[in-house]
Amino acid sequence: MPAPIKLLILGGTAEAMALARALAHDSRTTPLLSLAGRTKNPAAPPIPWRRGGFGGAEGLAAFLVEGGFDALIDATHPFAARISANAQAASTVAGIPLLALRRPPWKKTPGAHWISVPDIAAAAQALGITPRRVFLTIGRQDLVPFREAPWHHYLIRSVDPPDPAFLPPDCAVIAARGPFSRASECELLAAHKIDLLVTKNSGGVMREKLDAAHALGIPVVMVDRPAPSAAVATADGIAGVMAWLDRLHGAMRGV
Repeated sequence: MPAPIKLLILGGTAEAMALARALAHDSRTTPLLSLAGRTKNPAAPPIPWRRGGFGGAEGLAAFLVEGGFDALIDATHPFAARISANAQAASTVAGIPLLALRRPPWKKTPGAHWISVPDIAAAAQALGITPRRVFLTIGRQDLVPFREAPWHHYLIRSVDPPDPAFLPPDCAVIAARGPFSRASECELLAAHKIDLLVTKNSGGVMREKLDAAHALGIPVVMVDRPAPSAAVATADGIAGVMAWLDRLHGAMRGV
């Protein structure tokens, strides 16, 4: 019987945590979950884990080789393009298979008003010159472009408080971690008199803010995802990952 698959999971998402739970008692694998460290107080996963970066693609490749890993799963955020590129390069150097776990993108609800833009800078430009009350749910790392449109009022929500140097001048900040209900999102939008929502197409099942915006007739500026690499195998859920591991485990057994 072959040794378990030594597996490195690049995480930081709900999907990575769900995968950790699925593998916690799976004898086919010895998983290690790696968190980038951007969230100050992450929830502890049910498998061994580490925190911090690797030093780019070269450092990640060295970690994989020196640790004797058999496979790599990229379960990072759909917008973590640099990390995903490093994972692809490192898996090639280390000579091990890579799978990207990517939640499905959100689809526009019929009748909803979405403005699709390619990046954060375009989202800031899409706000226009008429002062508006804007709800930003884009994380705390991408706020600087909105400083170029200081005539708007911004309500900013992120898990951890943003760096004050990144904030636009007229803003209020909410530090909160989801999930949020549709009812609470409607209450928040109404209480702050929001008339525009800006978000990234992170995808997944938690789309309550989008449903709330639709219910209240609030338009959405939706930042499109970076284009995925066609060279990397992809699963859109835990079942797909487990099937991939089944095939890998079978190959290790010579089946």
